[in-house]
Amino acid sequence: MRRGIAATALVASLALAATACGGSDSGDNKADGPVTITWWDTSNATNEAPTYKALVKQFEAANKGIKVKYVNVPFDQAQNKFDTAAGSKGAPDVLRSEVGWTPAFAKKGYFLPLDGTEALADRSKFQPNLIEQAKYDGKTYGVPLVTDTLALVYNKALFEKAGITEAPKTWDELKADAAKIKTKAKVDGYWGSTQAYYAQTFLYGEGTDTVDAAAKKVTVNSDAAKKAYGTWLSMFSGKGLHKADTTADAYAHIQDAFVNGKVAAIIQGPWEITNFYKGSAFSDKSNLGIATVPAGSTGKAGAPTGGHNLSVYAGSDSAHQKAALKFVNFMTSAKTQTQIALKNSTLPTRDDAYTAEVKADPGIAGYQTVLPAAQPRPALPEYSSLWGPLDTELPKIAGGKESLDKGLGNAELAIAKLVPDFSK
Repeated sequence: MRRGIAATALVASLALAATACGGSDSGDNKADGPVTITWWDTSNATNEAPTYKALVKQFEAANKGIKVKYVNVPFDQAQNKFDTAAGSKGAPDVLRSEVGWTPAFAKKGYFLPLDGTEALADRSKFQPNLIEQAKYDGKTYGVPLVTDTLALVYNKALFEKAGITEAPKTWDELKADAAKIKTKAKVDGYWGSTQAYYAQTFLYGEGTDTVDAAAKKVTVNSDAAKKAYGTWLSMFSGKGLHKADTTADAYAHIQDAFVNGKVAAIIQGPWEITNFYKGSAFSDKSNLGIATVPAGSTGKAGAPTGGHNLSVYAGSDSAHQKAALKFVNFMTSAKTQTQIALKNSTLPTRDDAYTAEVKADPGIAGYQTVLPAAQPRPALPEYSSLWGPLDTELPKIAGGKESLDKGLGNAELAIAKLVPDFSK
């Protein structure tokens, strides 16, 4: 997951004409010329995309009969844009698909099943839970490219200044630490997010979720969820706890404050590792602390398993699909994942890519230790869309514009419409 899915279908459709080049483009499959496949990459255009562009050139050099048209599509536009393009048979041959999108697009018939293909030739090398998360209805529709989860990231120097020698293990401990940091270091100890994806950790801490997929029940307004969101809300008020930022630029504000030493701890994912190191607070990389997110009242601690798969468009012709499968195999190989990790500080999805050189990056090594607490998403194609109603309601709750009960009630009604066969 990257910062939420907020783009509208209107924005996507307006931009579509400029970038959509589907795998069935005429002229790309000439018998006497190379096959040209299109890849929509949704990585950060500044920090990550240059690495992927370089890898495309490596692939083309090793596969003379295949050309790759690289298109970087902003993450927050890509889901709607691909949905529109696939529906009109103009989708790219390969999509860097967020893990939550993969089953949703597979359900619509947009992705090619990859079981038994060249793309999944190294199936046993990938972390099993990530393969499971790429499945829909028993078939695999994506090859894991990068994985992620959320962690408590903290400024070791500020914690030490307050006499704190280890990361807090519960939200109550974090509150106490934040107050000490405010007193001793004169900065806030913690700044939380109002985005639903980040609030998910509080639900896991109470042993619940937005829905119970197995029971087909909406649980976002259950007693356990109310307790979870009550704890979440409490993290915006108190000594050393930064008030809620409900502006459109909240993500950037929180990130900037952390990397420049103006707040001691936040919840964040590994996609920001390279940006952490650019901040004044972490010019010494060893100052970056990474710990499992604090536990809730049940003693459980967990965060969503995120990341991206590479998926192949089912609407491409056989020549394009064959070339796309070879490209996916190359991009998800141990050698390539190692290169990506070294350049981008993102987490590989296969154990053989965690080389000694890769683990020398303290950010990668730190996040690798919290991955066991990551919780896979349920096998529900609509699951990622369920955060949308909460992204509407949670800022209102945190900003004091509506009560917790009212906001969760509204979210429950909206989520129930997204999964109409679920009970409340």
